[in-house]
Amino acid sequence: MLALFLPLFLVLLLIGMPVFFAMLVAPGFMLFSTGMERDISLLFRNIYNGIDSFPLMAIPFFMLAGEIMNRGGITYNLVQFSQSFIGHVRGGLAHVNILSSMLFAGLSGSAVADTSAIGSMMIPAMQKNGYSRKFAAAITAASSVIGPIIPPSGIMIIYAYTMQVSVASLFAAGIVPGILIGLSLMLMVALMAKKYNFPAAGAKASWPERATATRKAIFPLLAPVIILGGIIGGLFTPTEASAIATAYALIISVWVMKTVKLKDLPAIFVKGAQSSAVVLLLVGAAIAFKTVVSLSHSAEILANWVLSLSSNPLVLLFLINVLLFIVGMFLDAGPAIIILGPILAPIFIHLGVDPIHFAIIMSVNLTVGLATPPMGLVLFVASSVSGERVETISRAILPFLAVEIAIIFLITFFPSISMTVPRLLGLVAG
Repeated sequence: MLALFLPLFLVLLLIGMPVFFAMLVAPGFMLFSTGMERDISLLFRNIYNGIDSFPLMAIPFFMLAGEIMNRGGITYNLVQFSQSFIGHVRGGLAHVNILSSMLFAGLSGSAVADTSAIGSMMIPAMQKNGYSRKFAAAITAASSVIGPIIPPSGIMIIYAYTMQVSVASLFAAGIVPGILIGLSLMLMVALMAKKYNFPAAGAKASWPERATATRKAIFPLLAPVIILGGIIGGLFTPTEASAIATAYALIISVWVMKTVKLKDLPAIFVKGAQSSAVVLLLVGAAIAFKTVVSLSHSAEILANWVLSLSSNPLVLLFLINVLLFIVGMFLDAGPAIIILGPILAPIFIHLGVDPIHFAIIMSVNLTVGLATPPMGLVLFVASSVSGERVETISRAILPFLAVEIAIIFLITFFPSISMTVPRLLGLVAG
């Protein structure tokens, strides 16, 4: 069974079939060809059952909150805030791009939203300032993967739902890795700026100008504080926090900043519903796919095969990172987590790896896969925003991917990077 449908699934992806349909066609064909037609109904039932979850309601609310804030010009305020502090250095707009992505990550939790929102502003600005279009698109795609790592994070909610772990612990564990990736990308930009003589963005902002930029950005900057503070402090669940984030975004955009009109809301709600539908359909299909995976006993097969390679957890972690990186090239992070999480996590938890630590390893690795050729989703979004070919962006992004891969291995072999904050907050045992 396993030999039948996994290769078929990969072939369907390679020929361009949408992931949602590939997740249903491949196991459906496998069930039909092995005389298990009666179990095909499991696929359809589990699409709905996979979506029908209170914790997963956080995803559409967070996506709607991000859409409201983006439409309300909040992205512009975050970019201006970043530029007032670091825009004057050599390669300043590239640094602004990365810092803006880090700040926007605390609002949207989505790499695609980050690429679209930041890219539509920063790519034309960088090109006008003397950067090549391919470099501007590449740094936008590379920095956008921070979106699902710094909380709130849609893929961490999916992982927590799939593996029954604490969302608050995952959110806390993602803070330092996300910041570390951002700072490492900025270090790479600084080295490249010196070598290739990147332009500076302009004159150094005065402190009154910085104060003005900070005042305009203060409301969006407070959003992640409210969200994370409430979740980690136990004041509300992640789903309740997502609803509060949406209400906060509405209040700030419509009545405080007055950048969104009431007549704009129907279009914003439709866009948020469409984005959420894509994610939730993938989750439902992945749950159905996982059901068939369990029928094939692939978890036991893969576990036995992995354990036969080595008994050293460090060696196995290295190998599993390579596997996840390859999977991330072809499969979106959410479905990959739902499919592989139940298979891989028990193996490493049995070997003594902390469940939260492994969750972060898996989440960060598959998130970086969003910017990895040949099928990284944010590469296509960056291509759409910039007008540059995906192949060109793929070549330009390689130095930044090298940095992100290095951070993945640091996170893997130094658990304290991701585990210190959850331990200090008392969310996991010390």
